[in-house]
Amino acid sequence: MNYNNDFKYDLKIGQIAERDLGQLFDYSSIEVKRDFLALKTGNVYVEYKSRGKLSGLSITKSDWYAFVLSEKVIIFIKTQKLKQICKTKGKIKAGGDNNTSEGVVLPIKYLYDES
Repeated sequence: MNYNNDFKYDLKIGQIAERDLGQLFDYSSIEVKRDFLALKTGNVYVEYKSRGKLSGLSITKSDWYAFVLSEKVIIFIKTQKLKQICKTKGKIKAGGDNNTSEGVVLPIKYLYDES
């Protein structure tokens, strides 16, 4: 990335980001998951099966996932990217009410890692 201390340049870059975020909310579907323990554990739990039936990430039609980690922290990730990361980086674990769900425990760092 090129760095520039020109305000007009920075403003233009900021406006592009604002436009992109606005389009995300206007034209995309978003699945929202709240996980207030994630900042303590360093992981999110991504469900894909519950009570013997596909659920969560397996059946979502959303374009994006939003993980609400606190009142101040929300991470957005494209659903297709999340599926890829869960397959390669996550660890399968039972969870949910009475451990009736199956999902992937995924370190938060993978949600924003560009590699």
